[in-house]
Amino acid sequence: MPGADDAPAEPGVSVLLAARNAEHTMAACLRSIREQSFRDFECLVIDDGSGDDTRKIAEQFAGLDPRFSVRTRPPEGLVPALTAGLAQCRAPLVARMDADDIMHRDRLVAQVRHFSATPGLAALGTRVHIHPTPRDGMAAYASWANAIRSEADVLREAFVECPIVHPTLMIRRELLSYRDADWPEDYDLILRLLERGHRLQVLPRRLLLWREGPNRLSRTHPSYTLERFVACKAAFLSTGALAQFDQYILWGFGGTGKAIHKALAARDKHPAFIVELDPGRLGQT
Repeated sequence: MPGADDAPAEPGVSVLLAARNAEHTMAACLRSIREQSFRDFECLVIDDGSGDDTRKIAEQFAGLDPRFSVRTRPPEGLVPALTAGLAQCRAPLVARMDADDIMHRDRLVAQVRHFSATPGLAALGTRVHIHPTPRDGMAAYASWANAIRSEADVLREAFVECPIVHPTLMIRRELLSYRDADWPEDYDLILRLLERGHRLQVLPRRLLLWREGPNRLSRTHPSYTLERFVACKAAFLSTGALAQFDQYILWGFGGTGKAIHKALAARDKHPAFIVELDPGRLGQT
């Protein structure tokens, strides 16, 4: 395999990283990629119009290691940046990465080996270590995602939350595409893959330090609100499991049940009846 002084002509993995104003975490992130035990990679850094030293830091890495390259774009958002970067990826496998996070040095090699041992696999995530531990739903989400153990778990849990933490994703390049649907692009991608019958798995190892903080896009952008997650679920339910039905059974009418009821009603899908265990609601219409 090539060393750090050699740019692979046809790399085994393309690491796709889009960033904006990530100067405080970019160097640690890129070091974790540079130090991977799997050496046959390229890393494409897409600078989405940063106003700080993000580009400068990335270019320093690229100047020392030809496996790294930097593309600068106007600040158009994550989906356009990822789409532009994907067009430059040359490897058959693409590994996503975020500038906030840190790879375990064996992340790429473990995922590549699993792909080699699993014919027909479309995409593969890993477990994460979240740091610092948040005091809200993100901690519960990380714990839930780390409990997914099998391909069947991914399929069964897909409408609970996104079953693959996106910066852990490795995927066959020809299957990767992003679209700006006004809801989370990562969840949209996973549900599209499952809708088409592709096989998705999670490697049961914690191979990413998932850095949590108030400036993550998932906490600041309107596409990542609870309402937009529910809208995403409703869209795929209405074209998938409920495609042939105008009515469904809704179990529970708490906050989640009310939200999905409203989102499905907007798509002309209505509950035939509601199953509810709250004594205060028994007998209501």
